[in-house]
Amino acid sequence: MLDIHLSLMLFVLALFLFLLVVLNNMLFKPLVKFMDDRDNSIAKDLEAAKGLSGNTDELNAKADENLSNAKNEAAAIRQKAIDDEKTLAASKVETKQSELDKEYGSFVEKLAADKESLKNSLLSQMPLFKESLKAKFSKL
Repeated sequence: MLDIHLSLMLFVLALFLFLLVVLNNMLFKPLVKFMDDRDNSIAKDLEAAKGLSGNTDELNAKADENLSNAKNEAAAIRQKAIDDEKTLAASKVETKQSELDKEYGSFVEKLAADKESLKNSLLSQMPLFKESLKAKFSKL
């Protein structure tokens, strides 16, 4: 049957305690230290990330401000270009208007001269018309 040997039990107990101490020093303590270091590292990284996220908010605000300034400058440049083109177009219209006024003036003068020459031509041929009218009335 089974015999209980006290010396063997004490040897197994001593061996168990020895292994427990050796494993504690060689395995469990380094493992616990590694896990604590890892937790500390994660906490530091989270803190750094929070600091960087605050920095990104500042950078985003600065970028938005730069975009707003750029849009305002672009609008000012666009408005200046539109105003310049309007003044250029207005000067071209004014130049063309003055040219057309000159041409119209010369046309009116030519028309008046043609009217006067036609009137003189008709007046010079008036006796011929009178004679032809007399001849036609005499035939009636």
